[in-house]
Amino acid sequence: MLISVIIPTYNEEKVIAECLSSLSSQSEKDFEIIIVDDGSTDKTSEIVENFSVKFLKQQHQGPAMARNLGAKEAKGKILVFVDADMTFDKDFLKMLTKPIVNGESKGTFSKEEHVKNWNNIWARCWNINENLPAKKRLPSDYPNTQKVFRAILKSEFEKVGGFSKGGYTDDYTLYEKLKYEAVNAPGAVFYHNNPDSLRDVYKQAKWVGKREYKLGTIGKYIALLRATFIPTLIFGIYKSIKYSEPRFLIFKAVYDHGVFMGIMEMIRTGKMSK
Repeated sequence: MLISVIIPTYNEEKVIAECLSSLSSQSEKDFEIIIVDDGSTDKTSEIVENFSVKFLKQQHQGPAMARNLGAKEAKGKILVFVDADMTFDKDFLKMLTKPIVNGESKGTFSKEEHVKNWNNIWARCWNINENLPAKKRLPSDYPNTQKVFRAILKSEFEKVGGFSKGGYTDDYTLYEKLKYEAVNAPGAVFYHNNPDSLRDVYKQAKWVGKREYKLGTIGKYIALLRATFIPTLIFGIYKSIKYSEPRFLIFKAVYDHGVFMGIMEMIRTGKMSK
């Protein structure tokens, strides 16, 4: 087996079928799909049963532990990590793993990450908030290396014991152990959803808020201050005018409230996102 595609799931009933259908159309045929359900309470498992995949379950521990479990059961020489709300160009797996197969790299990622649900107003506002170009999930000047691996040799993954549990930043932990970055794999085109309802915007922002901050406690309180009413109003109005999108002010209020509540919950409980 050349490739093992590992997908952690947590209440993904709305998107998992499209993701798996997209993978079934890949030009690369030498791969397996491993779904690791991280304690879903919806119909994810029932939907997955309709596809030819290896299906594993665990109690809710976060995507890092789910990916590690999938890697442990993987037969492929190359591990590919994707999310349940992604879809893929037919040559995605072939192009993503090409630098590894050719011996040019031990791990890769792709800069060709597009917003799948661009027709949704809140998905577009997400890009505005993140200062990203239209329809793209990465900035135009994004470098050719990054700390997050989309594909990696299984031998390299196992050498450092896989991901460490870390919530929002858990996918950086391979780089921290390996001490080298993933390289861009040209032509590996894929599509990823932005949050497309105010409920999902709030939920994602709250999860983002409960992350580790570069400046530790100081960084945490700076982020908390930025998510309060006056900064939210100033930046919300400014970008609403700049992008001629008055609904961005609503988005910004919901997003910053989510971040604020996430930070407050982390301060109160001491628990980060998982």
